[in-house]
Amino acid sequence: MSLDAFKALVTRIESQPDYRRPEAFAVGIASFSMAGLDKPGVVASPGKILDTWFPLVNLNENFGTAAVLASLTGYRNGSKSYYLNQEQVEEALEHFAPFFNDGKRHANIDALNDLREFLRAGNKCSTGVVVPRMVTVTFIGEIAAKPVDAHDVYLRLHLLSSRKVKPHGLNLDGVFGLLNNVVWSSEGPFDPEQFDAVRSRLKTRGVEVKVTSIDKFPRMTDYVMPTGVRIADADRVRLGAHLAEGTTVMHEGFCNFNAGTLGKSMVEGRISAGVVVGNGSDIGGGASIMGTLSGGGKEVIKIGEQCLLGANAGLGISLGNNCTVESGLYLTGGAKVTLVPDGTVVKAVQLSGQNDLLFRRNSQSGAIEVSQKKGAGWSGLNAALHTN
Repeated sequence: MSLDAFKALVTRIESQPDYRRPEAFAVGIASFSMAGLDKPGVVASPGKILDTWFPLVNLNENFGTAAVLASLTGYRNGSKSYYLNQEQVEEALEHFAPFFNDGKRHANIDALNDLREFLRAGNKCSTGVVVPRMVTVTFIGEIAAKPVDAHDVYLRLHLLSSRKVKPHGLNLDGVFGLLNNVVWSSEGPFDPEQFDAVRSRLKTRGVEVKVTSIDKFPRMTDYVMPTGVRIADADRVRLGAHLAEGTTVMHEGFCNFNAGTLGKSMVEGRISAGVVVGNGSDIGGGASIMGTLSGGGKEVIKIGEQCLLGANAGLGISLGNNCTVESGLYLTGGAKVTLVPDGTVVKAVQLSGQNDLLFRRNSQSGAIEVSQKKGAGWSGLNAALHTN
């Protein structure tokens, strides 16, 4: 195919009355539970979706690639997923022939080349336990619309962890109902209902499988590896976390999905789902920030820039810039706070989002007090620790 023929194909697809460019799309590999596991000699067929890995995700870009994939699958608009066989992947690569050896890197073409090799290998597994896996292409019509299946959810989680979208930049309504519980292990994902049989087969073949968790969400680093970050314990960062360049997550630090940092930050405590931490802020050891999941809460907690949440502190309101919460102080929205020096008592939620505040507990009376900071406040992050 010539370059002119490629452009004509894209124009023809995009000119169809019902075609709409997808806001996001990607090709990857999906894993499934196994049907017929208890039947020796029967090749397992796909069951429940366990996970989907996308080596590259696209957001409002590479519309020519999207059009080619649409021509192979019949996609027109909205959010849908399709499974590709080897012939379809080969045909896609034929369409991209004009871009071969042009001296430029085309990440989507590289991904398709790798997926072609995966299909040619026939999903072989040295352990003798076959996990059904298929090449999938997922289109999302609008990221503001609700996800429609597990492939769709995984694409959205990849978009977050790849920093294509910031927390709360897309719709994640209903994700728990779309994802299945999965046994995450050293040998890949498995259906919990089938895992005892899987472990038996692995052990009889001399394979000691290690289970890291049983959950709907995997750890981020098995799917996305963001640049310029340090993560001391990868088990404590879920796929869908957004870690900005320069972030350090220490051993006791935790970051949930649709949450994370927007700049250089030290994370030694818990960033719960939905929480956003600004540049230069420090979440102290054992500290915890209320998320949007517990109790059905809708309030999004944000921490501004150059803030310090002290060790073992807790936070249930937002902080503006240059704020400090004393170590060990759990500050909920309904907590009564005394303003210093005038003595007025207000609920903490009335101070949510304000800048330059110092929250601490009076060591004699036990009352929570807040005062306006003078000067620059705390000295900021340790520069030596944040040289990534």
